[in-house]
Amino acid sequence: MNTAVQILVSGLTLGAMYAISTIGLSLAWGAVGVLNMAQGGFLVIGGYAAYAGATYLGLSAPLALALSALAGAAVGAATYFFVIRFMLDCDNFETNVIIATVGLALIFENVILQAFGAYPLRQPVRIEGGVNIAATYVPYESIAILAASVTAMMAVAWVLARTRMGRAIRAVSQNRAAALLMGVPVNTVYLQVLTISGVLAALSGVMLSTITTLAPTMGYDPMLKAFIVCVVAGLGNMYGALYAAFALGILEASVQFFLGVRFGFPAMLLLIILTLVWRPYGVFGRGVTQRF
Repeated sequence: MNTAVQILVSGLTLGAMYAISTIGLSLAWGAVGVLNMAQGGFLVIGGYAAYAGATYLGLSAPLALALSALAGAAVGAATYFFVIRFMLDCDNFETNVIIATVGLALIFENVILQAFGAYPLRQPVRIEGGVNIAATYVPYESIAILAASVTAMMAVAWVLARTRMGRAIRAVSQNRAAALLMGVPVNTVYLQVLTISGVLAALSGVMLSTITTLAPTMGYDPMLKAFIVCVVAGLGNMYGALYAAFALGILEASVQFFLGVRFGFPAMLLLIILTLVWRPYGVFGRGVTQRF
């Protein structure tokens, strides 16, 4: 029973962090066709923004978290204004965006490196203590991460399903040209999606840094895991990505517990290979038929 609880808690915590990182990545790809390789950079900026707010400005944890969200929104909007909008009408838009955002991620990493140094830092925005469940110690941080992730997912789902902005995002995701002809402000939709993606990545950065440490390169692993989740679920399938995130989190925690930490990531890579062989368009995705 103790083993099962430990695996479940670790798996849900990992899944929650993967899910909130994956939402932004999947939303940007599914809605506007942007595979944002700078998502890990957004995550790092969010974590360091919370650190700077708490350490240098003396902000409380909620205010530092709000500052992190604002920093994520700002960097997401800046990515649209200074990178994405100049490429919208270019040929090979998707490929150009991948290359541009890879360069943007390197810029973010070097800016953080120059500002805060290369040494790992302890995130001051954290929750101390825990509770015993079935004779297993569960940190309050794990519970908070899971609660924050579920809240963020519900908020995004509500926005997409119930608001005018959500309808516009869904319209652009279905057919950008038709949405433009129907009067949908496509450029505004791109801005909104990248801003939301930045906020979600920033919050993910704070969550990740509370259980590890802050480092300029800490965005690579979550970015890679989020991409794995998107491939397994199906690129652009946001709801499928949420299920896949928690399933992969529990899988990774189980493999690490029984076989060792070094086998967790290879197990996920093996799952990608099997998924691509079995369903190249993802577990929750759908095949696309093109007629020429």
